[in-house]
Amino acid sequence: MKKFMKGLLATTMVFAMMTSLVGCGGGSEEPAATDEPAAETLIMATNAAFPPYEFYEGDAIVGIDAEVGKAIADKLGMGFTIEDMEFDAIIPAVTSGKASFGMAGMTVTEERLNSVDFSTSYAKGVQVVIVAEGSAITTVDDLFADGASHVIGVQTGTTGDLYSTWDLEEAGLATVERFNKGADAVLALTQGKVDCVVIDNEPAKEFVAANEGLVILDTEYAVEDYAICFAKDSELTAQVNSALEELIADGTVQAIIDKYISAE
Repeated sequence: MKKFMKGLLATTMVFAMMTSLVGCGGGSEEPAATDEPAAETLIMATNAAFPPYEFYEGDAIVGIDAEVGKAIADKLGMGFTIEDMEFDAIIPAVTSGKASFGMAGMTVTEERLNSVDFSTSYAKGVQVVIVAEGSAITTVDDLFADGASHVIGVQTGTTGDLYSTWDLEEAGLATVERFNKGADAVLALTQGKVDCVVIDNEPAKEFVAANEGLVILDTEYAVEDYAICFAKDSELTAQVNSALEELIADGTVQAIIDKYISAE
């Protein structure tokens, strides 16, 4: 009896295994459908302390560059995200591939062209000088006067930093104090630690409005064009630039600029 039960049990197990194998090995079943690949996501590197081009509104980064970048991604059918970092970290992030491109009110300069490529310009920037009311610095020319020895506050890596260094510090006419944020340079001005701040006109207006006793000099320091930076020879350059030029042509870019900068 025991031998019969053992034989019956073995036969049952073999049958179950064969049934299982037939069920698993049938070629008539369609393979499970796979998800479509997600659209490529463009990563924009910026420094979100440069209103109205990029700044925080609650937890979101908004502004001219943020909206233009999103419009480009939408036109290309790609996803879009923004990475906030120090201004002088933007180009390294782009050249290392950590970011797709950089937008941060960035001016095309010969020095930067050694490291990155640039798009068509999409906005104009004006570098201005902020001083305290009653300052001995009354025009930009005062910075270049013989014997001048001013302390100038700038945001590290910006064109305000570059111009002040090339034109003034290297000529022995000034000492440049560098800060991670434009707001920190302006704070130093309110505390009397620097004599003036060289910065873009639009954030300058925001800072002066928020800090009583500061004024912007009437004379401009420099006029420049803003553009998007890419890693050298990136395949994205032509794609993004084509989308940008279409958005300029159809008025989208100007509408975004007008949303943040009132006509004077």
